[in-house]
Amino acid sequence: MAKPRLLITGGSGLLALNWACAMRATWQVVLGTHRYPVRLDGIESRPLDLEDAARLEGRLAELAPDVVVHAAALTSVEQCEDDPALARHVNAELARNVASVTAARGMYLVHISTDHLFAGDRSHYCEDDAPAPLNEYARSKLLGEEWVRQFHPQALVLRTNFYGWGHARRQSFSDWVLQSLRGGREVTMFDDVHFTPLLADALAVATHRLLDLSAVGLYHLAGDERISKYDFGIRLARAFGLPETLIRRGSVAEAGLQANRPRDMSLDSGRARALLGAGTDGLDEHFQVLRRQEEAGRREELFQAVTE
Repeated sequence: MAKPRLLITGGSGLLALNWACAMRATWQVVLGTHRYPVRLDGIESRPLDLEDAARLEGRLAELAPDVVVHAAALTSVEQCEDDPALARHVNAELARNVASVTAARGMYLVHISTDHLFAGDRSHYCEDDAPAPLNEYARSKLLGEEWVRQFHPQALVLRTNFYGWGHARRQSFSDWVLQSLRGGREVTMFDDVHFTPLLADALAVATHRLLDLSAVGLYHLAGDERISKYDFGIRLARAFGLPETLIRRGSVAEAGLQANRPRDMSLDSGRARALLGAGTDGLDEHFQVLRRQEEAGRREELFQAVTE
């Protein structure tokens, strides 16, 4: 029996790469790329133009995916602040193109959103809480959500925060911590910013379970633990046997960042958890998965995956 076909946009990004690795045993995975091709065993990489709906429709007709995961995004908060028009184009207008074309072709769509959408003055935001974006990144992602839900009412829209192995051109948050500590370099991490991070593989597996359950609409799908960036670094260091003493406490209020950021981005994933019948395991369990992935070669495989 042929494997179902999965297309992931933003194919050279951290989430797409790890999602592809998590699903390649059971899905025929195609990574849709814009700038950089990708080379991964058992995974196809194809150029994908999201700019023009007509060209996109032709490509989707050719690729015929059973599920499309729209993971392409401009995620640099500072770059979005510098260029709001670019942020709106990438994070909202391209998402609208993907939503309209996949809806017209009757394709399942998963749209990846963000946990940056709220004011950050409390914890554990749920789907019914009113967004209050503080920066251009958040505003563009919120508009993207709204357009996806308008143009593809049966889409699955997921707000999340993920980590995993990056590649040579783009480090992940966890990569930066691990590589810094392994190099004997001090890192400063905020103890006044909280989030609910989730391992990328766990996000992929939980999403496919939601698809199996015919979930549509908006869900928060993040980690089960609310934690500060500083404590995340400490526990990651412990899991990998690295020196915690190199991690310094810092404050986002003193960091001099251009774009305003929410202090608390933690999400309540109770709606998804109720449907799935379980949570997503804790950070320490996922850190051990991350460590086993490295031992099995995932880190090196992804580091070499994105080429000119």
